Amino acid sequence: MKLSYGLAGLAATLAAVPTALAWGGAGHEIVATIAQIYLHPSALSNVCDILYPGSAALGHWPPCYISRVASWADQIKRSPQYRYTAAMHYVGAVGDHPCETCLFPGADGWAGKRDINVLGAVRNMTDVLVGYTDGSFDRDIAEDAVKFLIHYMGDMHMPLHLTGRERGGNGARVAFDGRATNLHSLWDSLLIAKSLRTISSNYTRRFPHDSTSVDVEAHLRDTIYDPYVRRVMWEGMGVGSVPGRFAVETIEEWLTCPEPAPEGRWDQGVLGAVQTTLGLRAARDEERWDDEVLCPFAWSKTLHGLNCELVWPAALDRPPYNQSAFGARGDEHDHESPDDFFARPRRPHPDLLELDTPEYAGKIYQEWVIERLMATAGIRLAGLLNGLFMDVESLGNECDLPVVYV
Repeated sequence: MKLSYGLAGLAATLAAVPTALAWGGAGHEIVATIAQIYLHPSALSNVCDILYPGSAALGHWPPCYISRVASWADQIKRSPQYRYTAAMHYVGAVGDHPCETCLFPGADGWAGKRDINVLGAVRNMTDVLVGYTDGSFDRDIAEDAVKFLIHYMGDMHMPLHLTGRERGGNGARVAFDGRATNLHSLWDSLLIAKSLRTISSNYTRRFPHDSTSVDVEAHLRDTIYDPYVRRVMWEGMGVGSVPGRFAVETIEEWLTCPEPAPEGRWDQGVLGAVQTTLGLRAARDEERWDDEVLCPFAWSKTLHGLNCELVWPAALDRPPYNQSAFGARGDEHDHESPDDFFARPRRPHPDLLELDTPEYAGKIYQEWVIERLMATAGIRLAGLLNGLFMDVESLGNECDLPVVYV
């Protein structure tokens, strides 16, 4: 998969806009770690040389851990230099209101400025990196683009970053484990944090040498989420002696983009295609974001459906819980860490919908919803970075390569 896209400029600076947090630090680093496990050695070396110049020549393996920069885009988005990126962490359709109405998009299109969202940002950062490989951009620009791309691919796979309702759930108050929080924070970090606290002790131990089909341990760096990654890799990706939950065919589907309609992309027909070519009809956003290799819109459309199917509880729109919204507060959000959250004492919250239940959190854990989302994000990020930075000549006659190398 070698990418060849036209270049697109970086987005213009924006005025103040609402922001959102996605996956928290651990979630973003888990996505990046899974991606790194599946990077071809030449791609990883090239990415590390962009992030840490000269690292590939030091002889260490791996030359870097891309998980170290996975949360950078959240850390800098309020600084004056990068404030224009704040709206690039999410996307929302006008009129989208899960769980009653799921639009992606509807007749009124997308909220916000054109291309200034996570889908446009994934396309934009990819185009910048294609330009870097062609010699059109220098390393400093590529460094930012790599960091943004690693982060935005994680954001794109967090369902609440695909809806604008209640600022992606930040304004929807709920309870979890007897403590008050909001729906976004629950999906951002608390569900993951509880998994980290309850994971089997088997996964706290390193995989024995040569016990996995890909090298997992080399890309772990003794973090609190290492056991979580091991579990996803062993039980999900099937890198060990037992089949994984995610079949090879499923993983291949994660990397697949729909073919353009034969009579003009997105079923616009011959007339629409001609009008677009002649400048008589502006290309829809989805047409500009997606192609046969990278398709953030097509990938996200399926993920967005989870907001109506699972993520947004119907009970939040019924008394007494429909009176529990925080209300609009601009771009202010709670930043309580999971440790601080779970350190708070439990107490009754009769006005809040409790989501630490078998019907809600239990279903998410049982069906591996979050593990699948993060594995999908990691595989797609690996496929994208391999396509951008892998030395094709280094493949030689290798036949037994992970699917993300294809």
